[in-house]
Amino acid sequence: MESKSPVNLTGTAKAAKYAPPLGLVDIGESKHAYIFRVSLPGVCKPQCNVKLDIRNDGRVEIEGVIQESEFINKHSNNKYKPKLQQLPPSGNFNIIFNLPGRVDPRLTVPSFRNTGILEVVIMKHITPNNSGTPVPPIPI
Repeated sequence: MESKSPVNLTGTAKAAKYAPPLGLVDIGESKHAYIFRVSLPGVCKPQCNVKLDIRNDGRVEIEGVIQESEFINKHSNNKYKPKLQQLPPSGNFNIIFNLPGRVDPRLTVPSFRNTGILEVVIMKHITPNNSGTPVPPIPI
Protein backbone atom coordinates (compact mmCIF):
# COMPACT_ATOMS: atom_id res chain seq x y z
CA MET A 1 0.00 0.00 0.00
CA GLU A 2 1.45 3.35 -1.06
CA SER A 3 1.40 6.08 1.56
CA LYS A 4 0.36 9.53 0.37
CA SER A 5 2.26 12.53 1.70
CA PRO A 6 0.15 15.09 3.64
CA VAL A 7 1.98 17.87 1.76
CA ASN A 8 1.34 18.41 -1.97
CA LEU A 9 4.23 19.97 -3.95
CA THR A 10 4.06 21.20 -7.54
CA GLY A 11 6.31 23.18 -9.88
CA THR A 12 9.79 24.03 -8.66
CA ALA A 13 9.01 22.56 -5.23
CA LYS A 14 8.64 19.12 -6.84
CA ALA A 15 11.48 19.51 -9.39
CA ALA A 16 14.27 20.25 -6.88
CA LYS A 17 16.26 17.01 -6.74
CA TYR A 18 19.68 18.08 -5.44
CA ALA A 19 18.76 21.33 -3.74
CA PRO A 20 17.82 21.95 -0.11
CA PRO A 21 14.23 20.73 0.22
CA LEU A 22 11.59 23.29 -0.67
CA GLY A 23 8.31 22.86 1.19
CA LEU A 24 9.37 20.98 4.32
CA VAL A 25 6.66 21.71 6.90
CA ASP A 26 6.71 21.65 10.72
CA ILE A 27 3.42 22.17 12.59
CA GLY A 28 3.08 22.93 16.32
CA GLU A 29 0.00 23.39 18.47
CA SER A 30 -0.90 25.18 21.68
CA LYS A 31 -4.26 25.48 23.43
CA HIS A 32 -5.33 28.48 21.33
CA ALA A 33 -3.19 28.49 18.19
CA TYR A 34 -1.16 26.61 15.59
CA ILE A 35 2.29 27.53 14.38
CA PHE A 36 3.78 26.23 11.17
CA ARG A 37 7.13 26.70 9.51
CA VAL A 38 7.79 26.05 5.84
CA SER A 39 11.25 25.92 4.24
CA LEU A 40 11.53 28.17 1.19
CA PRO A 41 15.25 28.16 0.25
CA GLY A 42 15.98 30.41 -2.69
CA VAL A 43 13.09 32.77 -1.88
CA CYS A 44 14.42 36.19 -0.83
CA LYS A 45 12.48 38.80 1.14
CA PRO A 46 13.15 41.78 -1.19
CA GLN A 47 11.62 40.02 -4.20
CA CYS A 48 9.34 37.77 -2.17
CA ASN A 49 6.56 36.79 -4.58
CA VAL A 50 4.76 34.53 -2.13
CA LYS A 51 1.02 34.34 -1.49
CA LEU A 52 -0.34 32.62 1.61
CA ASP A 53 -3.96 31.45 1.56
CA ILE A 54 -5.41 29.89 4.73
CA ARG A 55 -8.99 28.63 4.82
CA ASN A 56 -11.27 28.19 7.84
CA ASP A 57 -11.04 24.39 7.55
CA GLY A 58 -7.25 24.57 8.07
CA ARG A 59 -6.17 24.12 4.45
CA VAL A 60 -2.99 26.11 3.73
CA GLU A 61 -1.81 26.98 0.22
CA ILE A 62 1.47 28.76 -0.44
CA GLU A 63 2.18 29.93 -3.99
CA GLY A 64 5.25 31.73 -5.17
CA VAL A 65 8.06 32.24 -7.62
CA ILE A 66 11.76 31.60 -7.24
CA GLN A 67 13.56 34.22 -9.30
CA GLU A 68 16.26 33.43 -11.87
CA SER A 69 19.57 33.01 -10.04
CA GLU A 70 22.36 35.46 -10.86
CA PHE A 71 25.45 36.35 -8.90
CA ILE A 72 26.15 40.07 -8.97
CA ASN A 73 29.40 41.68 -7.92
CA LYS A 74 28.32 44.81 -6.02
CA HIS A 75 31.50 46.68 -7.01
CA SER A 76 31.10 46.25 -10.76
CA ASN A 77 28.52 45.55 -13.42
CA ASN A 78 29.66 41.92 -13.78
CA LYS A 79 26.97 39.25 -13.64
CA TYR A 80 27.82 35.60 -13.13
CA LYS A 81 25.81 32.52 -14.02
CA PRO A 82 26.12 29.64 -11.56
CA LYS A 83 28.24 26.63 -12.55
CA LEU A 84 26.83 24.59 -9.67
CA GLN A 85 23.29 25.17 -8.45
CA GLN A 86 22.49 24.08 -4.91
CA LEU A 87 19.26 26.10 -4.50
CA PRO A 88 15.95 25.12 -6.13
CA PRO A 89 15.64 26.07 -9.80
CA SER A 90 13.77 29.22 -10.76
CA GLY A 91 10.05 29.00 -11.45
CA ASN A 92 6.63 28.77 -9.85
CA PHE A 93 5.93 26.61 -6.83
CA ASN A 94 2.83 25.57 -4.91
CA ILE A 95 2.73 23.94 -1.45
CA ILE A 96 -0.56 22.65 0.00
CA PHE A 97 -1.16 21.05 3.39
CA ASN A 98 -3.78 20.88 6.14
CA LEU A 99 -3.53 22.04 9.73
CA PRO A 100 -4.95 19.63 12.34
CA GLY A 101 -8.12 21.67 12.90
CA ARG A 102 -10.24 24.68 12.02
CA VAL A 103 -8.66 28.16 12.24
CA ASP A 104 -9.58 31.85 12.03
CA PRO A 105 -7.64 33.20 9.01
CA ARG A 106 -8.25 36.79 10.17
CA LEU A 107 -6.01 36.13 13.19
CA THR A 108 -2.79 35.25 11.37
CA VAL A 109 0.75 36.53 11.99
CA PRO A 110 3.15 35.56 9.18
CA SER A 111 6.87 36.31 9.29
CA PHE A 112 9.50 35.54 6.69
CA ARG A 113 12.96 34.91 8.10
CA ASN A 114 16.23 35.63 6.29
CA THR A 115 17.02 31.92 6.57
CA GLY A 116 14.32 31.07 4.01
CA ILE A 117 11.78 29.97 6.61
CA LEU A 118 8.18 31.18 6.52
CA GLU A 119 6.74 31.09 10.05
CA VAL A 120 3.03 31.59 10.65
CA VAL A 121 1.05 31.71 13.89
CA ILE A 122 -2.70 31.34 13.45
CA MET A 123 -5.44 31.24 16.07
CA LYS A 124 -7.73 28.24 16.31
CA HIS A 125 -11.38 28.63 15.35
CA ILE A 126 -13.49 29.49 18.41
CA THR A 127 -16.87 30.75 17.21
CA PRO A 128 -18.54 30.23 13.83
CA ASN A 129 -18.09 32.98 11.26
CA ASN A 130 -21.66 33.92 10.40
CA SER A 131 -20.66 36.66 7.98
CA GLY A 132 -19.85 34.24 5.14
CA THR A 133 -17.24 36.72 3.93
CA PRO A 134 -14.19 35.00 2.41
CA VAL A 135 -10.84 36.02 3.85
CA PRO A 136 -8.45 37.34 1.18
CA PRO A 137 -4.95 35.80 0.73
CA ILE A 138 -2.25 37.28 2.97
CA PRO A 139 0.66 39.06 1.23
CA ILE A 140 4.02 38.25 2.76
